[in-house]
Amino acid sequence: MADPAECTIKVMCRFRPLNSSEVTRGDKYIPKFQGEETVVIGGKPYMFDRVFQSSTTQEQVYNACAQKIVKDVLEGYNGTIFAYGQTSSGKTHTMEGNLHDTDAMGIIPRIVQDIFNYIYSMDENLEFHIKVSMSKTNLSVHEDKNRVPYVKGCTERFVCSPEEVMDTIDEGKSNRHVAVTNMNEHSSRSHSIFLINVKQENTQTEQKLSGKLYLVDLAGSEKVSKTGAEGAVLDEAKNINKSLSSLGNVISALAEGSAYIPYRDSKMTRILQDSLGGNCRTTIVICCSPSSFNEAETKSTLMFGQRAKTIKNTVTVNIELTAEQWKQKYEREKEKNKTLRNTVTWLENELNRWRSGESVPVEEQFDKEKANAEVLALDNILNDKPASTPNVPGVRLTDVEKDKCEAELAKLYKQLDDKDEEINQQSQLAEKLKQQMLDQEELLASSRRDHENLQAELNRLQAENEASKEEVKEVLQALEELAVNYDQKSQEVEDKTKEFESISEELSQKSSILSSLDSELQKLKEMSNHQRKRVTEMMSSLLKDLAEIGIAMGSNDIKQHEGGSGLIDEEFTVARLYISKMKSEVKSMVKRCKQLESTQSESNKKMDENEKELAACQLRISQHEAKIKSLTEYLQNVEQKKRQLEENVDSLNEELVKLSAQEKVHAMEKENEIQTANEVKEAVEKQIHSHREAHQKQISSLRDELDNKEKLITELQDLNQKIMLEQERLRVEHEKLKSTDQEKSRKLHELTVMQDRREQARQDLKGLEETVAKELQTLHNLRKLFVQDLATRVKKVNFVLIDHQTHPAWAAASGISHPPQHQPQWRRLLPEQPDGVHQGRRQCKARQEVSRPPLFVVANKTVRRCLVFFSDGKDARFCI
Repeated sequence: MADPAECTIKVMCRFRPLNSSEVTRGDKYIPKFQGEETVVIGGKPYMFDRVFQSSTTQEQVYNACAQKIVKDVLEGYNGTIFAYGQTSSGKTHTMEGNLHDTDAMGIIPRIVQDIFNYIYSMDENLEFHIKVSMSKTNLSVHEDKNRVPYVKGCTERFVCSPEEVMDTIDEGKSNRHVAVTNMNEHSSRSHSIFLINVKQENTQTEQKLSGKLYLVDLAGSEKVSKTGAEGAVLDEAKNINKSLSSLGNVISALAEGSAYIPYRDSKMTRILQDSLGGNCRTTIVICCSPSSFNEAETKSTLMFGQRAKTIKNTVTVNIELTAEQWKQKYEREKEKNKTLRNTVTWLENELNRWRSGESVPVEEQFDKEKANAEVLALDNILNDKPASTPNVPGVRLTDVEKDKCEAELAKLYKQLDDKDEEINQQSQLAEKLKQQMLDQEELLASSRRDHENLQAELNRLQAENEASKEEVKEVLQALEELAVNYDQKSQEVEDKTKEFESISEELSQKSSILSSLDSELQKLKEMSNHQRKRVTEMMSSLLKDLAEIGIAMGSNDIKQHEGGSGLIDEEFTVARLYISKMKSEVKSMVKRCKQLESTQSESNKKMDENEKELAACQLRISQHEAKIKSLTEYLQNVEQKKRQLEENVDSLNEELVKLSAQEKVHAMEKENEIQTANEVKEAVEKQIHSHREAHQKQISSLRDELDNKEKLITELQDLNQKIMLEQERLRVEHEKLKSTDQEKSRKLHELTVMQDRREQARQDLKGLEETVAKELQTLHNLRKLFVQDLATRVKKVNFVLIDHQTHPAWAAASGISHPPQHQPQWRRLLPEQPDGVHQGRRQCKARQEVSRPPLFVVANKTVRRCLVFFSDGKDARFCI
């Protein structure tokens, strides 16, 4: 086996020509080439292993990039060629080209032809097994026992000719998705990895070599603003850019010598793990656009190539040793180990002598160079020369003995060949058994790891299950407490509802009483207005009468009889009584109004208190509704979580039963216990059956509990509906009471205004009373003067005649429609007969009729009264 050797990644740079759209757009050709290894972009040089100009042919690219790797792969090395660059930079053209055109075909078809040409020209003793596969990076990636990544589920085919390989490539290309963008009409939408696995075996030496060749066509990085990708194409562009970004991170980490390389960030970097810093000869072809429109992307691609050029891979030959080679290697290592042990013994003895204080001569000291030379010589002898045979001294033999010796020697050689054949068979069998044992150990280790992982997962799930059970228990306990609180709140709501109903009834009664009081107040108001009008009319008439009497008395020097003063006193007495009665009525009305005002204020206070209680009740009802709603939602969430946890517990129990059954079977097989597999199976089935029955019982109990909870939820919802209806009814009643209260407030305001007016009227009436009292006092004084003046004048004048011509108003008021000379009949009222006076008449009635006319008549048309004087001067009375 060859020793590991380091080699750097080879980076080739290729520029494509300007395409038609770039030429139409007028883009500039920006690269400038300096030799075959340098290109200048924007004044900055970039150096690579080889730079291909736009005129380079496909064959030239292949000869420089891939031709040497074919020989390396057939010698047992791994190789990788992949193309990197932005979209529409010519990666697929470089890797594939036209598969069936000898001039335009790319690296993949040319390398396939070269592999088979090499195989056809090699030794006939070599047996080759060629296996190809083509995959996209959206398949799952795993690792084999040597921790080499491979694509799981990828279809692999054994091929015998280049035509079969090309058929496989055509089939893979038909499955590869291609889309149209603004920059490329055939844009690849996934990374393509073509793997050629070559295994060779020398039938004579039984030496086995294997080599893998990865041919990778990466999808191009895209700038969405340029490609115009939308929908599914945009999603593919995101995934492509993400995987290429991961590739860039891996290249950067390898170039910087970082301890951690993020191979697992994407499937592509994981597959290419050996190609980037591993056991592989790698060539990267970076494809660039020469257009000035893509200058930024081109510079980024060139920087990627420069970073990748600094990466070093460690390559070794993939060789499988035969049994004889393993035996020789064992013997060599054994001799080498023996030599090293002798060296260690020598050094220990020398060290002990030095420690004991003994001086070791120079010729007896350990010579390191000599020991290394012996070890190296031993390695060369064991590697290059077979085991030497002992020298036999020459003995002269007869022909018979010679024939006998030859026969014996032939027999021994035959036995030796048989033994060698048997040893080879046993070695092959031992190798197979060893391989099987390794596979079994790996399988056992993986099963143990899986078991440990499952056990840890099971423990975690059990802990989560216990925590969930505790949480469910706490939630159920909280729900019970909430249900109890809800019952209490419901009872409080019912009590408040009853209290509100009683308050509403009381308020309605108060409202009816208030309405009756309002009606009574209205009636009293009307009566007060009527009385006020009557008082006003009477006072105005009285004042007018007094004024007219004063005028009459002042203008006519009339002397009346002393008996008229008594009638005037009587009239004034009646007026005083009437005024006092009015005062008492007004006082009673004021008192009644004060009582009504106090009643109204008490009613308003009660209404305010009722409104406050109603608002508090509504607030509590809204709070209870919110609590009920939140509790209902919380209960639903808890039930959903509970169901999920139950399902998880069921699945975990089933998985636990299966795992425990598998573990028991495995333990019983390993420990060779007495019970048979059928008994174990029956025991497992019984255990599963018991677990299933317990699970069914638990499910039934949980379902019953769930039904009870659902019934409770239904009852709570019904109660909540009732409360909402009751709240709606209370709200309507509250609106009615509010409107009634507003109406009462308006009426109360009107009553207040009326009370103010009534107070003003009372003040006016008081002033009027004082004025009337003063006028009455003045009238009384005038009466005295009038009586005195009348008495003096009566003595001087017998009568004053008022006829129709001189005083028509007084004559009409006294019932004299014609002059006295035309009245033959006159009625008089005698002093002894005062009952003959009747209201509503304009004439005087008496029991006796006299033929004498009256002397004169003093009449007042306002009060419908007249004073009649006769000629004898004895009869003078007021008549109506």
